[in-house]
Amino acid sequence: MTTAKIKVYTDGACSKNPGPGGWAFVIILKEVLTEGSEQELLRGSGGEQRTTNNRMELLAVIQALTAYQKTILPQYPDYPVTLHTDSQYVQQGISSWIKKWKQNGWKTASREPVKNQDLWQQLDTLAASLQLEWMWVKGHAGNQYNEICDTLAVEESKKF
Repeated sequence: MTTAKIKVYTDGACSKNPGPGGWAFVIILKEVLTEGSEQELLRGSGGEQRTTNNRMELLAVIQALTAYQKTILPQYPDYPVTLHTDSQYVQQGISSWIKKWKQNGWKTASREPVKNQDLWQQLDTLAASLQLEWMWVKGHAGNQYNEICDTLAVEESKKF
């Protein structure tokens, strides 16, 4: 039994929506037996000149999981992974809505095309190859790693 777990935090930001946006992630190793013992393993951020908040939220998760697969998973293959997002759009989308979207040929319940289908498909492929627990966290509520991600994502959006 592993005595640690991987926690992935993500956030996206956008000014004007659509407008300049940023995404960010932080991946930490949390010791289960030692309360409060956490080690940052990796962080990343980036942005786009013209985008939306939802696209940045999705891209943050995609970039985090891609980085996790490449650099963290080989070192910690048996550690459980929890992905924390303050986006209910992402958490509900990947946990619930995506099943129906795929059944309906990437159409919503109102028969409209799913927005951000390209990113949802990337995320679906990534998530299918990993065992993840998806966790929603309240944004701007003092969660240390969510706040770090928010700061990084906003900084990225200001570069444009």
